[in-house]
Amino acid sequence: MNNTKSKKIGFVVKNDDNAIKSSLILEKWFNQRGIEIIRKKGLPISEKSSETDFICIFVLGGDGTFLSASRWAGIKPSPMIGVKFGEVGFLAEISEDQIFPAAEAIINGNFTVQHRIRLEITLVRNGKTIVSENVLNDMVINKRSLARLARIKTIVNDFSLTTYTGDGLIIATPTGSTAYSMAAGGPIIHPYVPCIIMTPICPFTLTNRPLILPEFSKIILEPEERSSELILTLDGQEGIDIMAGDLIYVEKAEYPVPMIMLSGNDYFDVLKKKLRWSGGRI
Repeated sequence: MNNTKSKKIGFVVKNDDNAIKSSLILEKWFNQRGIEIIRKKGLPISEKSSETDFICIFVLGGDGTFLSASRWAGIKPSPMIGVKFGEVGFLAEISEDQIFPAAEAIINGNFTVQHRIRLEITLVRNGKTIVSENVLNDMVINKRSLARLARIKTIVNDFSLTTYTGDGLIIATPTGSTAYSMAAGGPIIHPYVPCIIMTPICPFTLTNRPLILPEFSKIILEPEERSSELILTLDGQEGIDIMAGDLIYVEKAEYPVPMIMLSGNDYFDVLKKKLRWSGGRI
């Protein structure tokens, strides 16, 4: 077992009949091997697990469930593995029919860990921190209404870069490059590439294009007074109203998300299936 001090595994389960049924069977399987299961049970997204010594965290559901689990796991999460139910997800390592071979491999330590960077997002209003959260995929500033353009002054490493004018702005990790950023025209970035992606949403100025920054970049965003009502969304799950004068600080988080990788699985297989690319494997 990869962690002899821990006899606990975390479960985060989608509210889906098949996922719940599978989780109960898997929980019994682990219990028979002397491993306790700690479940996330209807906690608010902002609440964090008090456990820090999991062997791993099993996430049974889709990408949204995985994003919720990564926040529940806290600042320094235990290794996580996604189990997909339904359509192919970018964050799922295995499908439901592979659960027990994967569980056996994990308790025997037969896996590797890929560290996915997260972003630390801090919202400051009148000198007071309103929000401080880590995101695995992205943060998004967009409009609540259609009346006006969003105008977001952007500073990178103390350099005044530009004022993005349009429907909003996405700042994403490589993991999040295949989410909203890709839909808005941003590039697909392999998870091993250390960077931060800035993708404008429907920019008013066509020369405002997606920008790839080094992972050590420090970004400050300031909505201008002429902007319409704006909302800050974290990993597509938590929305916070923002207003002119707010400052949003974005930088690489100290601790990444350790994702369990099993032999025989490849990131490009997921891309091919999810994006329906043609061509066979060599």
